[in-house]
Amino acid sequence: MKISYLMDVSRGKISLSVATAQRLNRIWKDYRVWLASVAIVLLLAMFDPEQALDSVVFTADALLRTAPFLVLSIAVAAWASATGADNLIARAFTGAPGMMILMGAIAGGISPFCSCGVIPLIAALLAMGVPLSAVMAFWLASPVMDPSMFALTTGVLGLEFAIAKTLAAVGLGLFGGWVAHLISRIGGLAEPLREGIGNGGCGGNKVRAPKPVVWRFWAEPERRARFGREASNITLFLAKWLVLAFLLESLILAFVPVATITSVLGGEGIAPIALGTLVGVPAYLNGYAALPLVGGLIAQGMAPGAGLAFLVAGGVTSLPAALAVWALVKPRVFVLYITLALIGAFLSGLLFQLWSLA
Repeated sequence: MKISYLMDVSRGKISLSVATAQRLNRIWKDYRVWLASVAIVLLLAMFDPEQALDSVVFTADALLRTAPFLVLSIAVAAWASATGADNLIARAFTGAPGMMILMGAIAGGISPFCSCGVIPLIAALLAMGVPLSAVMAFWLASPVMDPSMFALTTGVLGLEFAIAKTLAAVGLGLFGGWVAHLISRIGGLAEPLREGIGNGGCGGNKVRAPKPVVWRFWAEPERRARFGREASNITLFLAKWLVLAFLLESLILAFVPVATITSVLGGEGIAPIALGTLVGVPAYLNGYAALPLVGGLIAQGMAPGAGLAFLVAGGVTSLPAALAVWALVKPRVFVLYITLALIGAFLSGLLFQLWSLA
C-alpha cells in the first residue's frame, strides 16, 4: 500500500510538472510578441529616452492611420464566419487555377486594403482550404497598389509611373501565384499555415460541401457569440504583431539616414535596379512616405526602373507586411513570399527601365 501510495504521489508530481510546463509554454506563445515590444521600449527608454517617446508616438499614429482598414477587415472576417458567408468566398476561389490566380492578382492590385488590413481575410481563405497559389497572388499584389496609392503616385511621380506600378502589382501577383501553383503540384507547400492558425482540413469542407448562409446572424445567440469571438481573436492577433512591426519601422526611420539611401540608389543601369530591390527591404519607409523620396532620387538622376523596384520590393517586404506573413504561415512559405517579392520587384524595375529607354 505504501509503495502504491508513493507511486501515485510521484505520478501526481509528474503530471503537475507537465501541466505546468504546458501552461507556461502556452503563456509564452501568447505573450512573447508583446514582451518583445515591451523590451524594445524599455531598452530605448534606458539608452535613448527621446527616441523611446518618438517610437511610441509613431506606433500609436500608425495604428490610428491603419485603424479604418483594420476595423473593416476584422468586421468582414468576423461577419463571414458568423453568417457562413465564407462559404461563398470559398466558392469564389474554386475552378481553374489560372482563373483563380488571375482574379487574385487583379483583386490585390485594386483592393483598398493595406497589407495589414487584409491579414484576417487571407487567414480565413487559407483556413478554408483555398489554394495557396490564388492567395499568394492576392497577397503579393495587395501591398503594392490601391486606389488612394494610385492617385498619390500620379500626383508625385506622374501617371506613367502610377500605371507601371499598377501593372507591376498585378504582374507580381500572377508571377507569384503561378510559381506557388507549380511548387504546390509537387507537394512542396502542403499545410501552409502555422499551428493554431488553421488548416485546410475541416475548413476545406466549406469548399467541398458548402452550407446555407444565414445573413441575419444577430438573430441567433450562437452566431452573435461567434462574431464577437472571431472579432476579438483577430483583433488581439493583429494588435500584437502590428505594434511590434511599427516599433521596428520607427527605428529604421530613426537610424537609417536618407542620405545613405540616396547615395546607394543613384546612377543608371541594371546595378541600381538590383540595389533598389535589395535596399527597398530594410530602408522602405511606407507606401506614402516613400513616394517623395523616390521622386527626389529620380530628379537627381536615379533610373526610373530602380525607383519602381524600390517601391515594389519595399511595399511587399515592409515590416508590417512581412511580419504579418511570418505570423500566419510556416517558414518555408515565408521564404517563398520574400523570394518571389524580390525577384518580381527586380523584373518589374528592369522591364520598366527597358520600356522607358525604348
